[in-house]
Amino acid sequence: MICIIVKFVKKNMPEICRFLGIVIYVYSKDHNPPHFHFVYGEFEGIMYIKELIVEGKVPTKIIKHLTKWSELHKIELLRIWDLAQKGKPLPKVEPLK
Repeated sequence: MICIIVKFVKKNMPEICRFLGIVIYVYSKDHNPPHFHFVYGEFEGIMYIKELIVEGKVPTKIIKHLTKWSELHKIELLRIWDLAQKGKPLPKVEPLK
């Protein structure tokens, strides 16, 4: 049952970026505060954009990569959040290099 739910969520959330095995999604009209969802292998979580806080059990190295990427793209991520709240198409974000 859990696998079905995870596949459903991933299918209905637009992917905005993918790097180092991390896939990042933003869901349209999602709850505040602004955040994105991510998947790394068997790990899933949420990162709050303004606070850079992660929810979920995720390896420390992945949190470091997500934090660095989020800091580099904070303004862009907040703009994407606003677009998602309006149900508009979301642009891709440059991956961490």
